Amino acid sequence: MSRQQGSSGKGKSSGRSFKNAKNTASSRSNTNAKGKSFARGNAPFKKKVTTPKASNPNEIRLNKYISNSGICSRREADEHIAIGLVTVNGKVVTEMGYKVKLEDEVRYDGARINPEKKAYVLLNKPKGFATTTSEGKGKTVMDLVANATSSRIKPIGRLGRNSTGLLLFTNDETIHEKFTNSKNGVVRLFHIGLDKNLKNEDLKHIKEGFKLDGKLIAVEDISYIDGAPKSEIGLKIKNTGNSIIRTIFEHFKYDLTKVDCVMIAQLTKKDIPRGHWKHLTEQEVNNLRML
Repeated sequence: MSRQQGSSGKGKSSGRSFKNAKNTASSRSNTNAKGKSFARGNAPFKKKVTTPKASNPNEIRLNKYISNSGICSRREADEHIAIGLVTVNGKVVTEMGYKVKLEDEVRYDGARINPEKKAYVLLNKPKGFATTTSEGKGKTVMDLVANATSSRIKPIGRLGRNSTGLLLFTNDETIHEKFTNSKNGVVRLFHIGLDKNLKNEDLKHIKEGFKLDGKLIAVEDISYIDGAPKSEIGLKIKNTGNSIIRTIFEHFKYDLTKVDCVMIAQLTKKDIPRGHWKHLTEQEVNNLRML
């Protein structure tokens, strides 16, 4: 009896040992499987550390440049680039991932585009500010609109330092071209003050147009202002310059005492005090585009 019991006890003990050994091995196996992988000699693999290339803040991917301009999405921009619709500084670019600088001239289907958000700012200019984007010219209109937008806007046309009234700023090249187009242009209405009454015959000559140094000087319309002396005139022109007004009246021996732009297309000075500005509404921008 005692031998059989001893023999039986040995067998049971051996079975438990085998199970324990198996469980231990399995546990180790699971632990290793869940942990990090190790190379020979139990040393962990070293991860390769790569230093990212520093990006140039003045460069931007071409597809993003096009997308930022509002023409299309980046994916669509890639398609337009691939078929040769995009040029950079006069050369067709079809390379994916191509980078451009903000100052590069990028054209889509022949038209120049701008990666900045389009901005349209209307200023009621006071006296004493030059219409220029150059520095070192004293007080300029750019000082007055410095906080209007982060986009790089510029004035369309110019008003003399002592002229007043409406001046439109934008970075939209399409609108710029529309205003400066010599054939079409956009009408501006001026309130003109003269040092003496304008003669009827001089008003008639200006309205009909006249030649000066072999060039035809023409206006859209000219008239006396109702309820005002004949030294105050309403003048409509398409020319974006300011000097043409002085040229017209000096030719007929009048000196200017006032040049005030009161309307550009349908845009007026309403609710814009002198020296202040406003952003155009979406409807006002659409109206300009349809001119």
